[in-house]
Amino acid sequence: MTIRQRQTNFRTLNPVTATTREIAEVLNRTIEGGLNSIGYATLAANVTETTVEDYRYNVESLVFFVGYDHDIMSHHQPYIKSTSTNGVMKIGHSNNGHTADVAYLIIG
Repeated sequence: MTIRQRQTNFRTLNPVTATTREIAEVLNRTIEGGLNSIGYATLAANVTETTVEDYRYNVESLVFFVGYDHDIMSHHQPYIKSTSTNGVMKIGHSNNGHTADVAYLIIG
């Protein structure tokens, strides 16, 4: 499954026109652990900061990272560097000369 295929599964409801059935489907999926609060980024090579725009991110969010192509924790050590702007994450990371694909989970 590619990043593009994973992102097409995100589902939001229109607060005015959502039907009871649509609301129930989304809530049941959430109860079963199917949160749509994940995203994907590529940590660039030869830099120590990557900027990601994600409307779900705000200054009170918690962000958790996981690598899906290799062990990012020992190589890149990603962390949220700046929390000053809603919708924009500045991810600080180590510069080890190669890119890394990461997935992130936003809570809050």
